[in-house]
Amino acid sequence: MHEERNSIFRDAGLDRRTATEVPDTPQTRAPSYRLAFADDEFMCRDELRPVRLQLELLKPEMMLDEHGVQSTIVLFGGARIPAPANKANARTKTLADLSHFYDEARNFARLMTEHSKASDGRENVIVTGGGPGVMEAGNRGAHDAGGRSIGLNIVLPHEQAPNEYVTPDLCFNFHYFAIRKMHFLMRARAICIFPGGFGTLDEMFESLTLIQTGRMRRVPFLLFGREFWERIINWDALADAGTIADQDLDLFRYVETAQEAFELIENWESAPARDDIPGR
Repeated sequence: MHEERNSIFRDAGLDRRTATEVPDTPQTRAPSYRLAFADDEFMCRDELRPVRLQLELLKPEMMLDEHGVQSTIVLFGGARIPAPANKANARTKTLADLSHFYDEARNFARLMTEHSKASDGRENVIVTGGGPGVMEAGNRGAHDAGGRSIGLNIVLPHEQAPNEYVTPDLCFNFHYFAIRKMHFLMRARAICIFPGGFGTLDEMFESLTLIQTGRMRRVPFLLFGREFWERIINWDALADAGTIADQDLDLFRYVETAQEAFELIENWESAPARDDIPGR
């Protein structure tokens, strides 16, 4: 999908291959002789962090552009929520009880992908964190519909791999959480939050804060499972305390089913970003 180079200068990839064919001498073995962009040790130095940040921003952006992805539907949710068929092996009864959200995430992703495919498949492409649980369900639903989906994985200390339903050409891996979060939101047409833990809460509150502060335009922001969310977060207490405004409680909606979420997104009336912050 790469366009032919339109440059009078020699190709960097060609020079990289040529550099591997030089005579083996003390000089050519020296780290200083390596091409800078082909030197893994150099690229991993602390001083090169700004360059690595830029590369992690550029690579997925360029590849998503090349694949024609124009907008996404973001699915956040717990990696530990099992498929209903596996709920007997869940670590807690609560996780077993939450397993039906695996199917809701799968069905929702299928509905959105079928609708996306009915046009040109460039809009409303499902994106998840690429892992197990709710993430797997989202990618699996898109796969069920014969469509594409994106996985934004992150390197963690324990061994992990992308779930098998992510479209291979749209499966990315990140070192920096911050850049990964940017890619979740840069094309977001809607944000859907399923029950989860620290990672889900982090992603939810960061996204919600961007909308609250007017740094991001309003999009459908859907929390699946009112009972779960009202049990772990006392939203009204935040409003009563004045740490958020009453109007902030309107920035999200509760939904229970895939069909309900699909219809809400389809009937959403576009809203601009806030130009002030209520209560300030």
